[in-house]
Amino acid sequence: MFTGIVAAVGRIERVEPIGAQDGGVRLTIDAGALDLSDVVIGDSIAIQGACMTVIALDAGRFSVEVSGESLSCTAGLDRAGEVNLEKALRLADRLGGHLVTGHVDGIGEVVRFEPVAESRLLVIRVPAKLAKFLAAKGSVTVDGVSLTVNRVDDLATGTEIAINLIPHTIAVTTLRRLAAGMPVNLEVDLMARYAERLRLGG
Repeated sequence: MFTGIVAAVGRIERVEPIGAQDGGVRLTIDAGALDLSDVVIGDSIAIQGACMTVIALDAGRFSVEVSGESLSCTAGLDRAGEVNLEKALRLADRLGGHLVTGHVDGIGEVVRFEPVAESRLLVIRVPAKLAKFLAAKGSVTVDGVSLTVNRVDDLATGTEIAINLIPHTIAVTTLRRLAAGMPVNLEVDLMARYAERLRLGG
């Protein structure tokens, strides 16, 4: 479990295939400012919002294995580049964002990313299957970052959500490099998922 409050921006340094059939990869990640002193093999770290298991540690770096299935339903884990990092939540930690599982629900597409005063307006087109879980003033995780949805627009071209990014969020996450047309990992609010299940009587 995570909070969606990014602890550091790291960098995927190496991407190595681990199996011809599965299509999975082994990632070696420079943890940047993320403190790995209390991390052990088997611990979970969210990478761009996707929960991964640490399989190796070495001098400020860690490695994970990502299955072909995970690669098919996430963005940003198949190539070198910057990634948002967060260690798993401990029960005594502050819940600064919202409860995040680290299980990506779908990939959205950035429609707009533009300055509005000192902040940035981020508009994302979301997969149709996720639209019912999103509401104004509700929470959503974008590339591992806990954010508040300002507006939901159900359009003929699909559902879009609008989010205001404050300067701090832009400065300390990979969201600063977003541009129209880019894919982003989305995780809907955990409570919304359970509410929908209860509504259906399942």
